[in-house]
Amino acid sequence: MDKKHGLFSKSNSRRSRSKSPVRSVSPIIIRRRKGRYVSQPDRHMSEMLAPVREGPDPDGEDSGSSGDYSRFERRWYNWMKCQLPVAPPSVSSSSDFKRTDLRLLLGVLGAPLGPVHVSALDLLPHLSIKNTPMETSSAQYILQQYTAASGGQKLHSSVQNGYVMGRIRTMASEFETGSKGSKSKNNSSKSVESGGFVLWHMNPDMWYMELVLGGSKVLAGCDGKLVWRHTPWLGPHAAKGPVRPLRRALQGLDPRTTAYMFANARCIGEKKIDGEDCFILKLCADPATLKARSEGASETIRHTLFGYFSQKTGLLVHLEDSQLTRIQNNGGEAVYWETTINSYLEDYKPVEGIMIAHSGRSVATLLRFGDMSSGHNTKTTMQEAWVIDEIAFNVPGLSIDCFIPPSELRFDSHVEDLSQGPKIRTLHGHKNG
Repeated sequence: MDKKHGLFSKSNSRRSRSKSPVRSVSPIIIRRRKGRYVSQPDRHMSEMLAPVREGPDPDGEDSGSSGDYSRFERRWYNWMKCQLPVAPPSVSSSSDFKRTDLRLLLGVLGAPLGPVHVSALDLLPHLSIKNTPMETSSAQYILQQYTAASGGQKLHSSVQNGYVMGRIRTMASEFETGSKGSKSKNNSSKSVESGGFVLWHMNPDMWYMELVLGGSKVLAGCDGKLVWRHTPWLGPHAAKGPVRPLRRALQGLDPRTTAYMFANARCIGEKKIDGEDCFILKLCADPATLKARSEGASETIRHTLFGYFSQKTGLLVHLEDSQLTRIQNNGGEAVYWETTINSYLEDYKPVEGIMIAHSGRSVATLLRFGDMSSGHNTKTTMQEAWVIDEIAFNVPGLSIDCFIPPSELRFDSHVEDLSQGPKIRTLHGHKNG
């Protein structure tokens, strides 16, 4: 995808407005107060929802997946509903593959979360050189420059809530399979899906997003204590681990949260991104957070986030994160799933004094490997481009009622409160670190 002429090459990307979208607030408040965010049959409403992590769905149903996948692995993969076939799909199954592609896109790029917990109540560390490693003090200096370039701490602190509306176009560009001595690719499913999203956020640590793509809708939100998501094929479910921000907000839409996210990062060097010299900040999820996000046979091994900050402007221009999950099959070898998302942030313009990236693009790769007995590996590449059409801060009429989780999760005693960090409440009420 070309930097200047991507999926939105025929679209006008400069329609952004910073007027207050009060008329857009009321429908969402009314709809959510009436509790109408569920679009699947009533049978999902009556089921007791056990907490699920950001990856696996512990109670997910298996539906037509390959025999090479174990029961535990299918549960994890079913969370994204990406039951990829062993071989590239035939022409007769192109419609089914297209539907699977769409669910895979929504699962990977729809509503991923950041690697660690951050809060609007936190304070950025002061620049310290004495008794501080060079990597840490350099990162603190880079964040100070980023905060100043994106509007300044005082202006950031004056924002109590915000609203963003944008358009997206996505494409599952390539599906590749490999086995012992053979390798094949499928490029036939390059159908482009168009849609849009609306994102609301409010202090402290509350956010809500609606994303519509190809006739399917994904809802996700956080009331400051619980992160949840709703898809047509899984219904509402809570995320394992501590409360974390939406990754989409880190893509040039929320500079304050972005600065807090990299508060404990290290500067690991420099690199050119699209010809621009950048400093690289690296952030790794801590072991306690990774443990809280793991469950059963599924273990989150690492989640690393890299931020590339322009040496010329001080702004964040590239975001890369990588997650590695290990699935231990009963009596078999472990299988690994690695998800990597590279996002390029473009077209920075001031909105009420705060610099916001008004367009960008992401390339995501989902890799399955490690099953040496069958030699079956898969690699899927996806692309997304987005344009911001409207953004505003301190929207009148926005209240905490907009961020209430679905009733099935609010009144489910199995859902743990993880707002204070990576502590897990078990079914018996005990807490584990």
